[in-house]
Amino acid sequence: MIETHQKDPAYELASIRDWLRWGVTQFERAGVVYGHGTDNAMDEAAFLILSSLNLPVDDIAPWLDCRLTQPERTSLRDLIEARVATRKPAAYLTRTAWIQRFKFYVDERAIVPRSYIGELLLRDGLASLIGEPGAISNVLDLCTGSGCLAILAAYIFPNAAIAASDISEDALDVARINVATYELQDRITLIRSDLFDGIPQQRFDLILANPPYVTSASVKGFPPEYRAEPELAHFGGADGLDLVRRILADARGYLSEEGILVVEVGQARAALETAYPGLPFFWLDTEESEGEVFALNAQDLASI
Repeated sequence: MIETHQKDPAYELASIRDWLRWGVTQFERAGVVYGHGTDNAMDEAAFLILSSLNLPVDDIAPWLDCRLTQPERTSLRDLIEARVATRKPAAYLTRTAWIQRFKFYVDERAIVPRSYIGELLLRDGLASLIGEPGAISNVLDLCTGSGCLAILAAYIFPNAAIAASDISEDALDVARINVATYELQDRITLIRSDLFDGIPQQRFDLILANPPYVTSASVKGFPPEYRAEPELAHFGGADGLDLVRRILADARGYLSEEGILVVEVGQARAALETAYPGLPFFWLDTEESEGEVFALNAQDLASI
């Protein structure tokens, strides 16, 4: 319990620079785990500070010497202490997550938005696979979670109707918030479905999937930050490929003749190539990943 103002950082720390230092110290001492938009204590503290103050989250430098009001200090203290005490991802505490310039609402009903597929979409619109974004007329986003990939796809492919599915009704409720925020209700249809089982029979020019792909052993060893997310959104079976196998088995029936399947699989490249030696996986790398996203076209899948 705080007994005096001298023991309370809300009365001792004045500037954003002070709070950044204090936040980094608290996180390092507590051994918090990152991976939900940041990968170190400095960026985590900066995100919480900027989010708390409704400031742009891309750069804390312009604000470092700004002094905070007493209510701002109290709120920020509570937020940083909650990150340490609850070990929840920062995105759950702020109810916000970002993929580059796109902001998404998130809470504990859905996995925190993060995806190498999203980075690829925003980098060049999958230019190595798709020549003309305007030619894509329909897209399916499997395991949509918060709806982030469906929303990014709607921006990248301006003429496409988007179907976005998830097995979790809770996750779809979060996705509805984001779809409404971006005013894309006329272009994005949310569907409750176990992969393809509930998808109306039609052909898609592009299927995106960021399915659960964490091995059961890894799920059991999760730190609290990852246990705070729905286990259903992580669990991929013994080798992490349970859902990926199902996607590969059924995708051909939902792709147009020139359709393309893009799937994120984490660290499962070696296991996947061993399991499917005849498939010509085309691996798409980002600045922070290598061999975690593959693409196949409809003809590639005909042999399965």
